[in-house]
Amino acid sequence: MPAHAPESESDPLARERAHLSRSRSALRAMREDVEALDIRDVTANWVNAIVLQAQIDDRIKALADLSHTPLFFGRLNYLHAPGAELAEGAEGEQFYIGRRHVHDADGDPMVIDWRAPVSQPFYRASKKDPQDISLRRRFGYTGGELTAYEDEHLSDPAEAAAVSKLLQQEIERPRVGPMRDIVATIQPEQDEIVRSGLSGSVCVQGGPGTGKTAVGLHRVAYLLYAHRERLARTGTLVIGPNRSFLHYIEQVLPALGELEVKQATVDDLVAREGLEVRGTDAAETAVVKGDARMAEVLRRALGSHVTAPTEPLMVVRGSRRWRVPAYEIAEMVEELQQRDIRYGAARDALPQRIAHAVLVRMEQAGEAPDDRVQDAVARNPAVKAAVKAVWPPVEPAKLVLRLLSDPDFLALHAADVLSADEQKLLLWPKPFRSVKSAKWSAADLVLIDEAADLVERTPSLGHVVVDEAQDLSPMQYRAVGRRCTTGSATVLGDLAQGTTPWATRSWDEALTHLGKPQAVLEELTAGFRVPREVIAYASRLLPSISPGLAPVSSVRETPGSLLVAHTSDLTADVVATCRASLAHEGSIGLIAADARIPALAQALTAADLPYLSPGEETTAESRLTLVPASLAKGLEYDYVVLDEPAAIVDGEPDERTGLRRLYVCLTRAVSGLSVVHTAALPAALADGDVT
Repeated sequence: MPAHAPESESDPLARERAHLSRSRSALRAMREDVEALDIRDVTANWVNAIVLQAQIDDRIKALADLSHTPLFFGRLNYLHAPGAELAEGAEGEQFYIGRRHVHDADGDPMVIDWRAPVSQPFYRASKKDPQDISLRRRFGYTGGELTAYEDEHLSDPAEAAAVSKLLQQEIERPRVGPMRDIVATIQPEQDEIVRSGLSGSVCVQGGPGTGKTAVGLHRVAYLLYAHRERLARTGTLVIGPNRSFLHYIEQVLPALGELEVKQATVDDLVAREGLEVRGTDAAETAVVKGDARMAEVLRRALGSHVTAPTEPLMVVRGSRRWRVPAYEIAEMVEELQQRDIRYGAARDALPQRIAHAVLVRMEQAGEAPDDRVQDAVARNPAVKAAVKAVWPPVEPAKLVLRLLSDPDFLALHAADVLSADEQKLLLWPKPFRSVKSAKWSAADLVLIDEAADLVERTPSLGHVVVDEAQDLSPMQYRAVGRRCTTGSATVLGDLAQGTTPWATRSWDEALTHLGKPQAVLEELTAGFRVPREVIAYASRLLPSISPGLAPVSSVRETPGSLLVAHTSDLTADVVATCRASLAHEGSIGLIAADARIPALAQALTAADLPYLSPGEETTAESRLTLVPASLAKGLEYDYVVLDEPAAIVDGEPDERTGLRRLYVCLTRAVSGLSVVHTAALPAALADGDVT
C-alpha cells in the first residue's frame, strides 16, 4: 500500500488538489449564501428575529473553513451505488469523506460528512470485509495543503493487507495547541462505540492512549448528526474533571461543526447561587460525604419535616364554615408520602387535596362549585397555614447545614446507616450560624444538590458525556445521573487511573449509582497514542493499582522513546532534559509532584526557559508546560519530562493512590518520556529498571 508523494506531481494528486480547491470554493459559497440571508420579511417580531439571527450566526460559524484543518481526509470508491441492488454492471459511486457536508451550486455533494451512513466503510471496511468498497484512499496534509495519498484496494484479492503509513503519521503528528479531533484516524472498535444508538447508555473502559476521550466527543458529534432535532430540544453536556481539561478539549467539537454542546465540571453542575466553596474536607470525611448512603440520610432528614395534623381545619367561605377533621388530612398526607413523589410536588398537591375535600362537602350541601372554587379554597389562608404546619417548605442548604451542625439531628436520621465514627467525621468542629457564613466544601454542595432533587426534580438532558469518571464519588455519580434521567449517557474512564480516595472500584457499581445499570460496557485495549516502550514501563504498576485489569497493547513501537535517568542534581538535570526535549518538534510537558512546582518554576525562569500552565494553549513559540501531577490527567504532550516519581507517590494520602497518580503521569507522552529521579523509584516500577 504505497504512499504517493508529490515529487512527480502525478495526475491523481493534481486531480485531488483540484477537488480540494473546488470544495473550499463551494464551502465558501455556502457560507456566503447564509451571510446574504435577509430575514426582515420573514420574522413576525423582534424576538423571532433575534432567535433566527442567532441560528444564522451559528450556521455561519459551522461553515468556517479552517485553513489548517483538512476539508476532507479520505475517499471511498463503491463497487455499486450505495443502496442499489448488487447487480452485475451496476455503476459505483465515489465519495470524499470529511468533517462536514459540502455541496456545489447544484446541490450535488462534494464532501460527505463522516457521520453519514455512506461514510461508515471508511472506518470499518477491511480486506476480510470490504463492504462493497473497491478503493479506500487516505490523504496526507502538511499545513493544510494536500501533499500525499495512499490507496487500499479492498476488493482486490491480489493486494495484501498492510498498515497505513499515513494513518500512523497522523496519529504521531506533533501536538501543539488544544486537543484535536481523531476523525481521520478512528478505528473500527472506536467507530462501533461512536455510532451506537442514542437510546442506550455506554461505558468505555480505556487505558492511556486508547482514545476514549476523543471517542466520547465524536460520539456526541455523531448523535447530534443522527438525532439533531431531539437533542436540540433536550440538550447535550460534556463533563470533565477540571477547567484545564475542558479548555484542552474545547476545540474538538467546533472543528467538527458542532457549537451547541455545553461543557462543565461536576462542581459547575452542583453550584448554587450564593453558596461559595470555601472549605476543604479531610480525605476520610470526603469519602463519607461521597458515599451513596448519604442519599438515604438526606431522604430521612427531609421526610422528618412532615408531621401529622393535630387540629381540624376550618375553612370559611362567605357565611358558611367547612370543617375537615385532622384524621382526614392525615390520610391525605400518608397517601402522598406513599406515592414517593418529590417533597415539593407533594407539598403543592396537599392544598388541592384539602380543597377537594371541602368541595365534596359543598356538593353534599347542595352547592355546585367548579374548579375556580377549588383553586380559591386551595389558596385560602387557613388551608395555606395548615399545609405549612403539616408539610413546611424546606431549603436544601439549610437541611444540609443542620445535618452537619446538629449531632442529635444527624444521629436520628443516620441511625443504622452510618456508624458513630462516620457521623463524627461529618460534623463540623464548630457549627456555622447560617448558610451564607458556612465554609462549604465541594462535597457539601453535592449533598445540597441531592437534597434539592428530593425537593424538586432536576431537569434532564438528552445526552451526557462524563470523562475521567473513575474519579467520581457515588454521590457525584448520582448528581450526574440526575441530569440524564430521561436521556442517555456515555461514561469514559480507566479504573487504573482512579486517584481520589473514593475512586470507582467497578463500573457495575458506578453505573448503578448513575442510574444506568443496563449500560453496555465496552473496553478499548489497543493504544494509539503512547509508545509501546512507555506504556509497558507504566504497566508495571498495574498489578499494584488495579489487579486483573488488562494492560494496553500499543500499536506503536518507538525505539528510544523511554529514558530513565538517576541523578544527584535533580532540578538541574530536569531543566537540562527540558532544554534537550525542546530540540524536538511538538509540545513538552514537565510533570512533577505539586510540592515541587514552585522550585521547578524558579529553576526554569533562571534558565531562561519560558513555560505555560495547564490550560494555556501551546504555540510554536511557547511549547513547554509545567504541569502539577494533580492536573495531568487527560492531558497529553509529545515529550514528557517526569520529575521524581517518588515525590509524586508521596504526595498522595496512601501508596495505592500515589501509584495511580504516577501511572497517570507516566502515560501522558505521545513520542517520548524521560524520567529523572534522585530518590529510589517505587518498587513496582524499579523492577527490571531501564537504564
